[in-house]
Amino acid sequence: MIREPAEVTVVEDRTIEIPMGVLVEAGVHIGERLLAFSDGGGRITLRRATDAVEDLLRAGAL
Repeated sequence: MIREPAEVTVVEDRTIEIPMGVLVEAGVHIGERLLAFSDGGGRITLRRATDAVEDLLRAGAL
């Protein structure tokens, strides 16, 4: 659960900025690689790249 919800906007150069508070609450550290993918139903998921690779190797899916 995000304690500090934040609205983000995709800007003209097709980037998005996520507030650090949201990432800190999720336990993401500066410099950590994330994988972004569509989770279906209009949802976008961010996963630590190491966790995503581990899931792919173990279960064959994200």
